[in-house]
Amino acid sequence: MKVSKELSQSRMPTEHQPASNEAKLPAAEIPIGHDLDPGASVEQTPAGSLGRILPEATLARLTQYLRALGAMQARGEARTSSGVLATEAGVNPAILRKDLSLLGSYGTRGVGYAVTDLVEQISKAMGLLRQWRVAIIGAGNLGRALSGYGGFRSRGFEVVALLDSSPDVVGTTVGDLQVQDISDLDEIVAATNANIAVLSVPGAAAQDLCDMLVQCGVRSILSFAPVVLQVPAGVVLRKVDLATELQILAYHAQNLDS
Repeated sequence: MKVSKELSQSRMPTEHQPASNEAKLPAAEIPIGHDLDPGASVEQTPAGSLGRILPEATLARLTQYLRALGAMQARGEARTSSGVLATEAGVNPAILRKDLSLLGSYGTRGVGYAVTDLVEQISKAMGLLRQWRVAIIGAGNLGRALSGYGGFRSRGFEVVALLDSSPDVVGTTVGDLQVQDISDLDEIVAATNANIAVLSVPGAAAQDLCDMLVQCGVRSILSFAPVVLQVPAGVVLRKVDLATELQILAYHAQNLDS
């Protein structure tokens, strides 16, 4: 699926070259995963190793447990209790025990959980033991910041491609990556075996690019575009809207002030 010359020549707006009614986002290091809306995916994600569907709320909390367990490993702690883990993850112990029971992990009374075993169990259930290769679409401020975010690799995600449509950007180097032309998307996805894509583009370009990714066989897409995207069955879409999160934060801040 070769992108048409008309699309390339029209210099379809990316975040580097926004549409006239859209402002650039500032460069920032975004902690991916922490900001995801648990209800934003198109369909629930099956835990392949479990043979069942985990609730979205449970999936969101499992990422919190992994973060807390990682901190325990860094401190050299071999075991933990549901109470301690729940406190570090910021959840109720009863909810934590219920979540872990869905993975078949019940701990041992008086002994608790083995930290390393629990990390492996959660990681396996969430598919984090597989190799995930990420292509970032849009080499503007946000796309460049995301491509350099160290938290990806430490969590099992390798950024393998950074693409844009602007002739001023294509061919430049960002970290270890050379920005490639979006018109070569199909060849790049095939060559890199990218299986996750991040859309860091303005809303005007997002749906067309999303459709292109689906045609290339990418079935997992994370979108920072400020629009609602449509994907077919069998494709999982997650959306991160920073402006929406700030608006919600402003509402709560206003209530605190009053």
